[in-house]
Amino acid sequence: MWFEKPPCGPDWARAVRHLRRADPVLRRVIDRVGPCTLHPRRDYFVVLCKAIFTQQISTAVATILFGRFRELFPLRRPTPQLVLAALESQDVDVLRKCGLSRQKAAYLHDLSRHFVDGRIPTRQLCRMSDEGVIESLVAVKGIGRWTAEMFLIFTLNRPDVLPVDDLGLREGVREVYDLPERPGAQLLNEIGERWRPYRSIATWYLWRRGTTATAAAAADQARGLQSPGLVRRKPTAPLTLRRPARPGRSGGRPVRSVR
Repeated sequence: MWFEKPPCGPDWARAVRHLRRADPVLRRVIDRVGPCTLHPRRDYFVVLCKAIFTQQISTAVATILFGRFRELFPLRRPTPQLVLAALESQDVDVLRKCGLSRQKAAYLHDLSRHFVDGRIPTRQLCRMSDEGVIESLVAVKGIGRWTAEMFLIFTLNRPDVLPVDDLGLREGVREVYDLPERPGAQLLNEIGERWRPYRSIATWYLWRRGTTATAAAAADQARGLQSPGLVRRKPTAPLTLRRPARPGRSGGRPVRSVR
């Protein structure tokens, strides 16, 4: 992206120390992955534009198409005002080559209008509560709670977000805690209680459970707001795994509680 990455990211050392003490299972994941590389981002509008582009397609394809979209703007920098003008003046075939269906174009138009009208208060987002940010974002067509939660974690770096509907997190918990099936929201909340007030950081480590710190940093930069190994088939549909998950060894027994 065009924005400048901060010279040094947030210091997550305190969060990591807490998680290592609070959860011996997660401690092994932390030791394997290494330091948390989450960095805040200031390009709120660009992040949300790309989140719309990733719907129903892979992150890699979305990156290519979004790159074409950025070429339509001076310095490859889409702004709410310029996107509104482009959507109203560009040839339909040009927009389609950028991967913009009629529905996605409508989503981008609504997103741009929310920024222009101030309904998404960009200067206040960093001071708003998590739920306040979510409420502002889900008012945009094509943006649901999951996208808003990813925005909180990856863009604002809010430390205590637990996206219980994210299949990447649920699959990570199933694998790491050796559960017979993916946990539901209730069990996930129970497990996550030990991670407070750093549930975002715990989630990040569970997403990165099979990577090293260097690979995790590169993946964060590339993927935007899409959960690792997952794809959303429809804007309102749950995420699904790209590859079949390893079958549970218990053949569908009830998920046991983790203490």
